[in-house]
Amino acid sequence: MVATRPPLRATSPVPLPAEMLPGALPLGTDVRVRNVLNWINLSTPLGLLVAGAGGCRVRRGPERCFLADRYRWSFPAAGAFTVGDVVISRHDLDLLVARRPTLIRHELVHSRQWAYCLGLPFLPFYVASMGWSWLRTGDRAARSFFEQQAGLDLGGYRDVPPRPLGPVLRDGARRLRELVVGRRGLDAGVDLGTSEGDAPRPG
Repeated sequence: MVATRPPLRATSPVPLPAEMLPGALPLGTDVRVRNVLNWINLSTPLGLLVAGAGGCRVRRGPERCFLADRYRWSFPAAGAFTVGDVVISRHDLDLLVARRPTLIRHELVHSRQWAYCLGLPFLPFYVASMGWSWLRTGDRAARSFFEQQAGLDLGGYRDVPPRPLGPVLRDGARRLRELVVGRRGLDAGVDLGTSEGDAPRPG
């Protein structure tokens, strides 16, 4: 996935760089294996389904991937993301690649990750890696294994030094304690007026 940027607009189309066009790059065995695995594990069909549901313009890209842009939904919050061999973006990919030529290379690494995670298991692994990154740095990508492997700089992310875990965990425990105590506080007084001394006497 790639870092979020403001929407891109232009009055005339900007063509993709030549190396990003279908057939521009030779297909190695690793690309063929990735492509086959992502069809078998159903991640590429899922990506095409997501792109279709999001109203994307879909076309062929390099290394047998699909480029799907003008995605109309706001989730996930990323400038571009990849499902199987489908690179999806809310922006016009021609303009986005013109601004950041390394984007497709970054996203194709995510395609390989979908393949070696055998499809859908990629999603919980990726979310867990984002959680770990946030815990360590306060940034969702800087210490994510998947984003580091795809190249932080290629995806438009910045590296962030790790922070001490102790204060983060203490702050989390404090917030949790306040939440629990607060809920108990909301329940306080529910039984007022129903004590034994206040109960109505028979007769």
